[in-house]
Formats: sequence, structure tokens, C-alpha cells
Amino acid sequence: MSEQSGQVTGAQSLVTSLEAAGVTDIFGIPGGAILPAYDPLMDSTRIRHILVRHEQGAGHAAQGYAAATGRVGVCMATSGPGATNLVTPLADAHMDSVPLVAVTGQVGAAMIGTDAFQEADIRGITMPITKHNFLVTDPADIPSTIAEAFHIASTGRPGPVLVDVAKSALQAQTTFAWPDELHLPGYRPVTTPHAKQIKEAVRLIREAKRPVLYVGGGVIRARASRELAQLAALTGIPVVTTLMARGAFPDSHPQHLGMPGMHGTVAAVAGLQKSDLIISLGARFDDRVTGNLDSFAPNALVIHADIDPAEIGKNRHADVPIVGDCKEVIAQLVAVLQAEGADGDYESWVAFLSGVKQTYPLGYDAPADGSLAPQYVIERLGAIAGPEAIYASGVGQHQMWAAHFVGYENPNTWINSGGLGTMGFSVPAAMGAKVGMPDTTVWAIDGDGCFQMTNQELATCAINDIPIKVAIINNESLGMVRQWQTLFYNERYSNTDLHSKRIPDFVKLADAYGCVGLACESPDEVDATIEKAMSIDDQPVVVDFRVHRDAMVWPMVAAGTSNDEIKYARDLAPQFDEDDI
Repeated sequence: MSEQSGQVTGAQSLVTSLEAAGVTDIFGIPGGAILPAYDPLMDSTRIRHILVRHEQGAGHAAQGYAAATGRVGVCMATSGPGATNLVTPLADAHMDSVPLVAVTGQVGAAMIGTDAFQEADIRGITMPITKHNFLVTDPADIPSTIAEAFHIASTGRPGPVLVDVAKSALQAQTTFAWPDELHLPGYRPVTTPHAKQIKEAVRLIREAKRPVLYVGGGVIRARASRELAQLAALTGIPVVTTLMARGAFPDSHPQHLGMPGMHGTVAAVAGLQKSDLIISLGARFDDRVTGNLDSFAPNALVIHADIDPAEIGKNRHADVPIVGDCKEVIAQLVAVLQAEGADGDYESWVAFLSGVKQTYPLGYDAPADGSLAPQYVIERLGAIAGPEAIYASGVGQHQMWAAHFVGYENPNTWINSGGLGTMGFSVPAAMGAKVGMPDTTVWAIDGDGCFQMTNQELATCAINDIPIKVAIINNESLGMVRQWQTLFYNERYSNTDLHSKRIPDFVKLADAYGCVGLACESPDEVDATIEKAMSIDDQPVVVDFRVHRDAMVWPMVAAGTSNDEIKYARDLAPQFDEDDI
């Protein structure tokens, strides 16, 4: 133990512990139970605290920070409603494997269980949606608990960890002692894959005729894009990148088939469906990728590599299970393939998928009335802001268009809520990303529905000099729900009309929040509007893109159906000549 002489309060010990863990930025809001910690936090020269306007914003900002930087994001809240407002970000981080530490205040130890003012059993509430959580009632335990929390959040499969600290522990006297080693019996994540499994995987790769690299968010979290590029170059195997893995492999690469799944490209969906070998790297066979599991890739053997053994075989049987960190797994696959030869016979398979990609490219129809196509807005935004920018999206149609029509060339440039699908994610996540990467352009691509859930964080951005840029894809609707109502509910638009081209006036709202507000509703104004937004670096910018409301996301596989039933457009189902494979 490294010890600091003299007595300190538990609150001082907490702040010193956060500093020792390497924290430089915290997003939070003070309140009664956490208040003792905010006093020494004011004196910290190492930690910048950013006062958000809602605890949900603090949690999503910490997620955006973590996703952009690879470091652990940190948020702080008081007991009761402050802590429960973190439930959604914690669940979101848990689904998407985001390293996060949430520090919450709790009522005094003697009052726990008495229904005291602002008491909530946040540890019990968040047990299913955190990687681990702690309740600290002894101030002497604060340093070791914080050290353990950061270690757990950032190692193995990353995830959120909650540290709930009783107010009595923050107020009590203690001595600060940072642990030299951690004692976490039973927590030993496996990062190095078993050599026998690697050899067996290589055997299947060399024998396959129609293999596909199915790349998930684990490759992003493992920072394994360079190794993935080596594996793809060595083998020539086609690549699909899930929603969580966009940017893990360059969109411009000829081997890249795009994103698979419910709204995936036809080539990516066909690649998985018709494959004889799926090499799954840090992906979890999510229902949005597989569609009906019984008909998913019926003729494919599966190599499933994941750092979390619980994911392997959970949804699809793995013929070769590999537990390990994606960076190490891919590096070892490359090493063995180089030693044994990677000369697979995939020529006809690659030609078939190239043909599908050419026949069914991503595209959209311009509205007949000359109004603004949302896909065009996002396409131009990606072209003008470029592949070095960071794009954080909300959830819905604009999320799918942003996944498809921005060209991603680099990892950690696409941040979204994948597993939980949290509306309101974009603005605070973009804020967190900008705090973590202050020299990078950060665009929040949001819907008019999502934006109205968390736009109060624009005040946080304006006051704290966090100049994010927000593109509101304003179709006056809860767009994805409206799309389903169009397709499956006989165009009965129950409670999806937001009237948001009238209320609120987003330009005036931006101005009220101390931001620059712009509006655009004509295709010939799009480039100039984006360039104007790009030219402003000292204030947040909000652009209200007033788009055609009936645009739909295509391709689409209806929920619960087979991926074989993918629709390229509303009245067009792709046809494949499998004799060409």
C-alpha cells in the first residue's frame, strides 16, 4: 500500500483515489448524499468536473468519452433519483461493452433500509445491468474499491461498474492508502486464446470455399483494426462489420460488404446467408443480425472468438469456440496462416459477392417533390466533415442512414447506442467524445424525436466550451416507428407525429442555449449549410435539416423473419443466381 500521511475525510480519499486511477474528466450533478465529495473535488487540479443538466446526460457523456478515447468514462450522481437517472446509461454501456465507472452517493449507513429521504437501492436496481457494483460503508475501503472498479471496467469484456458510497463514509475520517495490488478472487479474464483452437480455426479457414469475416464491436473495443486489416489482406476473405463495428474495416476497401442484419446491405446479408464458414470476431449473433435464428446461415460452420465465454454458443452453436481478446486472437490467426499458408480457393465466392454488391448497392430515391432527402444530407455531411471526424448518432432511421451513408475509414469514429437502442443518446455522447478528443470535429447526427429527449445538454456544451455540431434530421416524426406503421399497420400513424417543424423552433432553441442555430430545407443549400457549420469552432452549432418525412430505411428484413426475405426496396426482393458461386 502507498499511504498518504495524516487523516483525511472519506470524500477527500474518494477524490484522491479518482486522481490515482487516472481520471481527468467527470460528468455529474451534485446533491445531498454525494455533496461531501464535491467539496474536495473543487480543489482538484487534475480533474475537470463538467456540470451536466441531467444525470442521463452525464452517463451518456461518459460513454461517448470512453468510446472515443478508449479510456474509462466517469459519471457522478447523488442518491435516489440522481442514481436512478443513471440506469439507462448503465444498461446501455452494459449492452455495448463500454468501460464506465459511475460513482453515486448513498444515504448514511445507519439509514440504509429505512426509506430515508432520497434513498434507493441502486446497487440492487443495477445488479443485472452492470459488470459489477459496490456499496461502500467503510471509508477505509474507498481506495481499494475505486482501484478495483476501474480494473474491472477496463479489462476483459469492458463494461459499467457502479460504486455507491454512503454519505457517512464520505464524512468520516480515514487514511488514504492506494493499493499496490488488487485482490479479486474469481476475476481472471482470459485474453490469450488456446493454441489448439487457433490451429483448428485455421484448418477450417483453409478448407472453406465461402468464408466471411463477421466483425463485431469487440474488434473496436480491443483496438484490433490493424490486425483485422492484416487478416483480411492475407486471406482475401470478404468482411462484414456490424453496427457496433463500423470503422473497424475501411468502407472503401473492396473486400468490405458493409453492415449485415435487419437494415444491412444486400451483399453483407447474402454473404452471411450463403457462407460455409463464419469467422465471428467480437460479435454476438444478435437478433438484429441473424433475423430468424433457425434460418440464419444454414450451411455455415462457425468459428466464434470472443473475450466473454458467455457469448460463445449463446445464440448459435460454435464449431470452434475461441475465448480471448480479439487483438490477440486475430494476431495468432495471422501468424499461423502465414506459417501454414493462407491460399484459400475463394475466387468464385468473391466474384459472386462482388456481383451482388454491384447489383444491389446502397442508394435512395430523391423525393419527387424536390424536398430534402435525409440520406443526401448525411451523405454530404460525411463527405464534407470527412473520415477523421467522429459521428455520434441517436436511434432510429437517422441512425441507420448514418451507419450506411457516412464513409467510415477509421475505428472509434462511429459512436451509437447499438444493443439498447437509447433515444437521446447522441447529444450527450457527442459532448463526451468532444471532451475526450477536443481537437477532433464531432458531429451528433440526431432525429427530431431523439434530440428533444436530451437537448438540454447544449447548455452544458455552450457554458463549458465544448463546440459539438448537431445535425437534426427533422422529419416531424418518430421516423422508424412511422416506417413500421407504414409497412405493417396500414399507415395508421398512431402517436408518431411530433409537429417538430413548428414546435419547437430548433433554430431559436439553439440560440436560447447559446449555440449557433441554422436551418436547411433545400438540396441546393446542403453543402453551404454544412460548410458554414464546419467553419464555426468556438460555439456549438445546431442545424435543423427539414427533410422529407416519408423516406424509409432500405434494405430491410422484417423482425422475426428470415434474412432470406430481405427487401432491397419496398417492392423489390433481391434475386441471386447461386449457380455463380
